[in-house]
Amino acid sequence: MTASSPNSSKMPHRARVGPRPLALHLMAAATSYTSSNAALPLLKNGLMQWSPALADAANPLQKNLESVSPDALAVAVEAVARQRLGAFLDGVERYRNHPYRRRVETPPTVWTSGTTRLFDYGVGNGGLPVLLVPSLVNRAYILDLYEDRSFARWMADQGLWPFLLDWDTPGDAERQFGLTDYILRLELALAAVADLTAARPAVLGYCMGGLLALALAQRDPAAIAGLVLLATPWDFQADRPAQAAGVAGIGAAAEGIMTALGELPVDILQMLFAGLDPVLAERKFSAFAALDPDSDKAREFVVLEDWVNDGVPLAAPVARECLGGWYGENAPAAGAWRVDDTVVDPAAVTCPVLAVIPAEDRIVPAASALALSEALPDVRTMRVDAGHIGMMVSHDIDRQLWPEISDWLARLS
Repeated sequence: MTASSPNSSKMPHRARVGPRPLALHLMAAATSYTSSNAALPLLKNGLMQWSPALADAANPLQKNLESVSPDALAVAVEAVARQRLGAFLDGVERYRNHPYRRRVETPPTVWTSGTTRLFDYGVGNGGLPVLLVPSLVNRAYILDLYEDRSFARWMADQGLWPFLLDWDTPGDAERQFGLTDYILRLELALAAVADLTAARPAVLGYCMGGLLALALAQRDPAAIAGLVLLATPWDFQADRPAQAAGVAGIGAAAEGIMTALGELPVDILQMLFAGLDPVLAERKFSAFAALDPDSDKAREFVVLEDWVNDGVPLAAPVARECLGGWYGENAPAAGAWRVDDTVVDPAAVTCPVLAVIPAEDRIVPAASALALSEALPDVRTMRVDAGHIGMMVSHDIDRQLWPEISDWLARLS
């Protein structure tokens, strides 16, 4: 199914640069631990303001600490903080120097436009063609991650004919692109798939790619057999309005950088994702430090983190539309998001739609995706016990979610 070098684990490699932005992750971990000792006087005096979710466990603990020496408690907290920070740093260093590198055989490129390429994973198998549309801010190979986790190749094995769109890093032309420009390019890719297969394709959009695919389906409903939306947001303020406002604020603060570069750099995008859970990196890399580096679990961690850290910048006009328009103004749900001067309206999408909504999604809250599902006239809504990225990498996902998608697509033909 894939080709990888049997000696890849023995080949020398330069250290990785991630996790990105490294300085932010180091600062978040250090701040978390140093603030523990700083908060001890508040805890001792009963002034600590607990989260309601923690109060039941925290109140008995605070009472038990009344008989503990403040100096002894401070020493103990300091020791634990140092141990945990050390585990995090160890995990980061092990990741940066891990020998595994992703090596998979690249499928044929059958169409290009600017920096955008279209990969053919079915190579004439005659099944229903499916155009896979990833987000603009992450690499397309999340859908073809490694030898044991490749959604695109798995689809081909089921008799479908998948084509993966790889947006790649914006070039000189793409730095001028807005969302309308990318959707027009998506139309060209869809036409290329139809010409190559002599059939009407289905379209599958993942996250931001789902919004692009939705606009495509509205613009040319006769060209699409059906639409699959994986964790596709719509109401950007449905669950976390304050967080949406914060994302919009970061976009406004980065205006000078975008004006100078013509794009929003990867590390700023990664900072936005890190803001969803500032100490997630600390938890992940501390756990990684305890793994056998030669184990399958360690390899799975490395290949996924490599993808996370291998992001692409976002063209400045797109970044402004997304951060200011989607997050700041909630333009899609407010009926104000326009593509080529036409409002994107889910009610106008007439093809059948499968909307997959992960229950454990930190990036796209279920309420945001459900708002889109509820606005579509011909939709099957499927909830899945997975996270945003877990839909592509979780164990057993190829026996739980993927067959449901494959069966739904097969019924279209």
